[in-house]
Amino acid sequence: MFKSIIFSKSELIREKQKDYRNIVIIQVVIIVFGLTLSEFLLEGTQTPAAKLVTSIFSLFAAVYAFLLWDLLRDFTQNKLLVRICLFTLFGIVGTGILVEFPYYTILQVPNRQLYLLIIHGLLFPIEVTVISFAIRDIFSGEFLTPDKLWGSACIFLMIGISFGSLYDLICIVKPGSLGVAFGMGLPNYAESVRYSLCILGGLDPGMPDASRLIKNISVLEAVWSNLFVVLIIGKLMGLPRPPKEQDTVPS
Repeated sequence: MFKSIIFSKSELIREKQKDYRNIVIIQVVIIVFGLTLSEFLLEGTQTPAAKLVTSIFSLFAAVYAFLLWDLLRDFTQNKLLVRICLFTLFGIVGTGILVEFPYYTILQVPNRQLYLLIIHGLLFPIEVTVISFAIRDIFSGEFLTPDKLWGSACIFLMIGISFGSLYDLICIVKPGSLGVAFGMGLPNYAESVRYSLCILGGLDPGMPDASRLIKNISVLEAVWSNLFVVLIIGKLMGLPRPPKEQDTVPS
């Protein structure tokens, strides 16, 4: 279960590169689908198109949750932490699929606001945990290896997605905090991620009536993301390429 135990250093680098790359691919897919298909959700969650979008997003979300846990195993030998994250993500994905299944009701929740609050309240700390481990990982080591490049891209996109989760969490506590009343659940989450990515990319999110709290947090996101880019460029450009034997001889 714990990769750092069974892999040598060179094998672990290759494994991390693969895991980072897989997460980047699924992040890009989620972002592209979220930005291009979210309009169907805003028209109503019960239309055939919206149900299809919900099904697709649920599938990608389940894959993303597994990849987050798989990446976490590269960073720590803490069995308790890994198992807590596994069971938490399993519970989040399983409950989400049962509650949000678009074609018929499998599990009915009496208080949807509380349900969403618990789901995002559990997911956001896991995202922050993985980000913190990944940042520590890419800033460690003496050589520029491919896993650090993929890791940088992974963290950058994860910042956008995790801040989107935070904005959605705020909207769950106080509906309409984005300035527009979107439906709770996937419609508001998709719009929150779009807002976050606009901040991350230096674009105007087009939400002038967003709450002061969200605007202030978006400033922190913009500063943090730009600081991360500056630091990572400085770090990676200053690292030498590893000698050839570094890739073939485990330490």
